[in-house]
Amino acid sequence: MQRSSLPLSTIRKDKDSRCEMNTMVMYNRRSPVKYPSLPRKKEIRDGWEVVLEYRDQGTGPFLIDLSHIPKWDVQDARLSNVESWGELIPVLPGGCTVQNGTLVSRMNPTQAVIWHLLQADPVMPQYPAFTDVTDACALMAVLAKDVFAIMEKVTPLDLSTPSKKPPFLLQGPVLRVRCQIVLLDRKGEYMAVLIACSRGFGQSMTEALLDAAKEWDLRPGGETVFRDWLKEE
Repeated sequence: MQRSSLPLSTIRKDKDSRCEMNTMVMYNRRSPVKYPSLPRKKEIRDGWEVVLEYRDQGTGPFLIDLSHIPKWDVQDARLSNVESWGELIPVLPGGCTVQNGTLVSRMNPTQAVIWHLLQADPVMPQYPAFTDVTDACALMAVLAKDVFAIMEKVTPLDLSTPSKKPPFLLQGPVLRVRCQIVLLDRKGEYMAVLIACSRGFGQSMTEALLDAAKEWDLRPGGETVFRDWLKEE
């Protein structure tokens, strides 16, 4: 028996259902992080609702949701030969490079991660080594003067070790959740720590970080304050 098929755009239910499907609905992407503060400025970018500024964010320190930024995972037995990106991948695990707002971190001998902190719509190479993990991860930035003191309350990892120079990557627990942690270099009075974890932990991580850093008055910050800081010379 031969079955007929129709394009989705032509499918209609009968009149009693009062339902028609003439066009596809655009997919809306949802951040795994939601703050209690009210946005002052926001925009829609690649299906994400991105908060640029919060009404009560103050002057810092800030906890900034960056879950929407494009994030790629790269896996290959010879990372140095990966198409277009091999020369930017650090030689040793834990090493990081930052170039034009793009952060490349080496996790182990065969894996690296690429976070596009400033570029909104990069084109991922059509190469088997690359996987887009943007929607799979929560990513937050702690931007503060006392970033080491704040992080000491939530992780046993030593971010202030003199044996490493920023930027560098550590992997381990933050609030008992396994994370990728990148310490960026100081600009002015502020430093930033980027914290990435599986998106399912994003909301609870956010709430716990804000609670742990109450004594510093850590508040939700919009993306603009992070981008402006990153662009500083």
